[in-house]
Amino acid sequence: MEQVNVAEAVFGLIFSLLFTVVPLVFFALIGFWIWMLVDCVTKESSVGNDKIVWILILLFTNWIGALIYFFVRRPQRDKNRTLAPPPLPGR
Repeated sequence: MEQVNVAEAVFGLIFSLLFTVVPLVFFALIGFWIWMLVDCVTKESSVGNDKIVWILILLFTNWIGALIYFFVRRPQRDKNRTLAPPPLPGR
């Protein structure tokens, strides 16, 4: 029976984690960043400079800015949207 070296097993585990988990997390963060950028461009109101400021924040801070946008701005925007009166029919 062949004896397994503990150091080789640990190195194999770390190596497999680096080349499977890290890229998955990286691509998930990039996808989330793109989703928030598209959400900001398409759903943020064009009144004032809010849209431009949030786009710049998202572009320069990447996924950290996307997290800030997701937890700070989106709930605020959605709350303001639900408080607005519905549009009148025929307009």
